Amino acid sequence: MPGAPPQSPDSPGDRKGRGRLAIIAGGGGLPHHVAAAARAHGENPYIIALTGEAGDGWDGYDRRTLGIGNFRDISATFRTEGIDRVVLSGGVQRRPEWRDIRPTLKTLSRVPAVLKTLISGGDDAVLKMAIALIEASGARVIGVQEIVPDLLAEIGRIGRIAPDDDDLRDIAAATAAANALGALDVGQGAIAVGGRVVALEGPEGTDAMLARVAGLRRDGRISQRRRGVLVKLCKPQQDLRADLPSIGPSTVESALAAGLAGIAVEAGRALILERAATIERADRSGLFVTGLDRARPVS
Repeated sequence: MPGAPPQSPDSPGDRKGRGRLAIIAGGGGLPHHVAAAARAHGENPYIIALTGEAGDGWDGYDRRTLGIGNFRDISATFRTEGIDRVVLSGGVQRRPEWRDIRPTLKTLSRVPAVLKTLISGGDDAVLKMAIALIEASGARVIGVQEIVPDLLAEIGRIGRIAPDDDDLRDIAAATAAANALGALDVGQGAIAVGGRVVALEGPEGTDAMLARVAGLRRDGRISQRRRGVLVKLCKPQQDLRADLPSIGPSTVESALAAGLAGIAVEAGRALILERAATIERADRSGLFVTGLDRARPVS
C-alpha cells in the first residue's frame, strides 16, 4: 500500500520462524494489492521491482529494482535479506534478451535452455523456467493464494446479480474457447455474445480485449441487442504459482463499456482484487460476477 509505514523486522510473519517473503513485481496493479494483503497478513514483504515493468508507488517497502534476467543479483538479494519464499506477481511485457541474462554458478548450465525457451516458448513455459531458476537459487516459489487466500473467487454468484439462461449459454461458449486458447499457451480469456465467440485474449491483456469488443459494438460488428460474457480461466497446463487470472474494478468498467452482461472466473483459481469495490461497481452497473467450478462445466 503506497505510503504505508514499513513493518519492523520482528513483524508477526517473521516471528513464526519463517524467512522473509519477496514479491517479484511486474506491471499493473496486482503486485501492490498482493503486497498490501501480505502485509495485512503479518508479512514484511521485500519488493524486487522488475526494470521497465514494475510501476511506482513502492514507498514504505524495502525494495530493489533488478532486470528480469539478472538471476545473479536476485539470488544475492535472497541471501542478504533472508528470503525463503517468493511470489511472482504482475505482468511482464518484454522478455529479456540474451545479453540481459546474468546467471549464478548454479544456473550457468541452464543458460542454453533458458535462451531456447525465451525464443520459442509460450508464456507458461517461460514462467515455469523462471520458477525453476528462482528455486535453484534457494528460495521456494509460492502462489499468491498461499499468502492471501481471501483473494480467490468462490463458486457461484458473487454479488447481487446472477447470470440468466442466455448468459449461461455465453459462459459455456466462452469457457470452451478459453480452454482451447489456454491449451495453446496464448491467453486466459474469451468473450462470447449470443452464443458466438467474438474475442480471444492475446498478449495485450484483458482490458485491451474488452476495449476491442467495445469498438466492435460501436462499429455495428456485434449485435447491440445481445450483451455477452467475459470468461477468464487458468490454462489447463498452468502452474498455479504464477499468473492466476484476475479481475478488479477496472475489469468491471471495461466490461460495462463493452456492453457485457457479466464476468465469469474460475473459482479457487482466479483472483478478485479490491473485492468490495469490484462487487459494488458490478452490482451498481447491473453486471453479474460468478465463480465457475471446473469440475462441473456449464451446459
